[in-house]
Amino acid sequence: MIVGMNHTTAPVDVREKLAFDPTGLKESVLRLVSLPAVEEGVIVSTCNRVEVVATTRSGEEALRGVREFLLSQEGINSGLAAERHFYTYIDGDVVRHLFRVAASLDSMVVGEPQILGQLKDSYLVARQAGAVGTVLHRLFHRSFAVAKRVRTETGIGSGSVSVSSIAVELARRIFAQLDHKTVLLIGSGKMGELVVRHLQRNGARNLMVTNRTFERAVELAAEFHGSPILFEDFPRYLRLADLVVGCTATPHILLAAETVTEALKERKQRAMFFIDLGIPRNFDSRINEIDNAYLYNIDDLKTVAQENLQEREQEAFKAEALIHDEVRAFLRWLDSLEQVPIIVALREKFEEIRQRELEKSLSGSLKGMKEKERQALDDMTVAIINKILHEPVTRLKQQTEEPEEGLYAEALKKLFGLDEK
Repeated sequence: MIVGMNHTTAPVDVREKLAFDPTGLKESVLRLVSLPAVEEGVIVSTCNRVEVVATTRSGEEALRGVREFLLSQEGINSGLAAERHFYTYIDGDVVRHLFRVAASLDSMVVGEPQILGQLKDSYLVARQAGAVGTVLHRLFHRSFAVAKRVRTETGIGSGSVSVSSIAVELARRIFAQLDHKTVLLIGSGKMGELVVRHLQRNGARNLMVTNRTFERAVELAAEFHGSPILFEDFPRYLRLADLVVGCTATPHILLAAETVTEALKERKQRAMFFIDLGIPRNFDSRINEIDNAYLYNIDDLKTVAQENLQEREQEAFKAEALIHDEVRAFLRWLDSLEQVPIIVALREKFEEIRQRELEKSLSGSLKGMKEKERQALDDMTVAIINKILHEPVTRLKQQTEEPEEGLYAEALKKLFGLDEK
């Protein structure tokens, strides 16, 4: 099952309230799998989505528990109708949704590559917390393989397609030229780094980097040939920046409208462009009300993203067909898990008979048999059992959609008296 919300079902002011702090994600996953009805669980929390992926044997109880778990995030209460933004997927729809997410078909920017890395990070945290079992391990690894197939076998990821490239396109609409523009990066998030990289490729020459951990700011500044700034000092340097990119996991506003107003006065009202990629948001929304200040958050990139989608519709159609086949294959594997107890019971039944008859013979007519001969007899009877069971076990394991497949299991249970087990 999946319960969550994304950029198509919830605005940024709702998503940011449900967003999970990356530093505490492991503890959050442990809380998730401590719910009585949840057996395995992964939390996916990015700038565009918050989702819980889980397995359960008690569907309704688990759904209620996961919804309450999400709504317990800081800032959410019963007075806020956040629950109406949730979507829920069950069984096969979960597989299809996760495969589409991994392949970036469910992204704001179809074809962007960042989501796959974010999914891998989410899976790794859950695995380290001991929250991933057989089903989610297989599901996530298969989603990674599907994403690779989509990128290899279709043109969905061709060209420059990402939130960062769209942000740069918007910057070009504000400034006729990006040559010699100065960029201030607040935070060390991967998305922010990508925006800066795109800006520099498109002509922005000067970079200032600030981060709560100054050593990280120094490291990033060196990579981009920029200047590191102490975090508490960045408002003083704001007047020098033409473009300001915010990308932190800070749960509160870092840049107030009043600070921008002062910076514009010192700049003699030369335009400033702000890209807020933080979830929760880093910049005061009132900045957009200031003359010559242009603020865009993650949801504001949708218009350009829609243009991108139209260009890629044909490739997306190919990707959807590929995913359809992959979903069917995964569901066949999932169905095959139901046969495992029958296979185990069948082998145990035959092994009990083998052991019983072997002991009877060795204590009777074959009592004087030497140890080497006993071992040879044991090996021979094991081989006989394996050969007898090979065909029925193979039939049970076959991942086909033949209607009689379910009849095999029922027949074996009745023929060999496995119902009692």
